[in-house]
Amino acid sequence: MSLSTTDVFDPSARWQLSGQVSLRDEAFGALAYHHGNRRLVFLKSPELVAIVRGLSQYSSAHEAINAFVEPSSHERYVVALASLFRSELLCGR
Repeated sequence: MSLSTTDVFDPSARWQLSGQVSLRDEAFGALAYHHGNRRLVFLKSPELVAIVRGLSQYSSAHEAINAFVEPSSHERYVVALASLFRSELLCGR
């Protein structure tokens, strides 16, 4: 069951890290553990970690991504956030 009110990741919407998720910093980025579904996910860049941690401070995922990475890398991070959404690590707010 998805933790969002939608079944599709919309980067123009407001998102946040699920309250059921813990992040642990690692040299490569971070480990994300979902306490509800017991999924362990590797966030493989410090930029992705910063975006995920900062999502709730921005009016959209696009805005959060723009705050942390160059425009040429934008699409890569949209894809990464969509994957985290499907793993139920992100939820709408």
